[in-house]
Amino acid sequence: MKKLLSVLLTVLLFNTAFAQTHKGEFTNPLLHSGADPWVIFHGGYYYYTNSMGSKLILYETKNMADLKSAPNKTIWTPPAGTMYSKELWAPELHFINHKWYMYFAADDGDNDHHRIYVLENPSADPMQGDWTFKGKVGDETNKWAIDVSVFENKGKLYMIWAGWEGDKNGEQDIYIAQLKNPWTIGSKRVKISSPKYDWEKYGDLGEKSNPPHVNVNEGPEILKHGNRLFLIYSASGCWTDYYALGMLSTSANKNLLDSASWAKSDTPVFKQSIANKVYAPGHNSFFKSADGKQDWIIYHANSQPGQGCGKERSPRMQQFMWNKDGSPNFGMPVKEGVYLKAPSQ
Repeated sequence: MKKLLSVLLTVLLFNTAFAQTHKGEFTNPLLHSGADPWVIFHGGYYYYTNSMGSKLILYETKNMADLKSAPNKTIWTPPAGTMYSKELWAPELHFINHKWYMYFAADDGDNDHHRIYVLENPSADPMQGDWTFKGKVGDETNKWAIDVSVFENKGKLYMIWAGWEGDKNGEQDIYIAQLKNPWTIGSKRVKISSPKYDWEKYGDLGEKSNPPHVNVNEGPEILKHGNRLFLIYSASGCWTDYYALGMLSTSANKNLLDSASWAKSDTPVFKQSIANKVYAPGHNSFFKSADGKQDWIIYHANSQPGQGCGKERSPRMQQFMWNKDGSPNFGMPVKEGVYLKAPSQ
């Protein structure tokens, strides 16, 4: 009995010491599964969401390192039999003019019908109050659209998204338009990025596909630093291990609706790490630590090669720095199980 008690005491002391050693730290992934992660910090809380397919959810936490244990809530489930009842992708929560807006892409079960929609909630707390469906947010062309994000620059509100030039799949491009209000586009759409380099064109669908390669630019997100804007996007097919992040850059003073204002980096800024066993990292968003001193990227990735676009994708986060020229330096995707310091408070 004494020997058993001694062993139990040793285990207890070890676990206590281990917990103290790793207090304030975390390891990736943040959740077992979750594609297209989005985070916004507001009023002392982080609000997190990711693609669920059939509904929209929100997590609320004071520490992103505790996301697994954070309370979460289904804030909206679409009615059946509509053009937005299925395949709800890449939701994003934004606080605009003292109201909350949840943007997402959805369809009726046919991917060709994907369009962008938005909900509104006037509550100070997005976990409370009523969410009202405001409708489709589209330009006059009414073409296929997914992966919406919105941002403000020089007092103007803009929307960016991934879309098709025409009515058939084959290439996904990045578009921008100015918003009249959070649910209404007030300008023509402008294409500011198309797949150009080989690393943006991985995605062989076989000899029977037409075209045989699907060129992809999607998941655009804005990152501001000083007087510069960086548009970070995902490139190549998400079903490949080569899914990676590319970058456009411009000055905040330029005409954002002029494609010539945007310059594209000729190499990926974040890509798979075979050494760290992180594959197909992409569809990211950005957030600052609670004290405003650190910059963080959150993204989804696979743990094994060939896992594709399914539920194996899990959300991960890591701090990033800035290069001397003012551009972001995301480094390499961090290996699973490596302890990292949580965002500063």
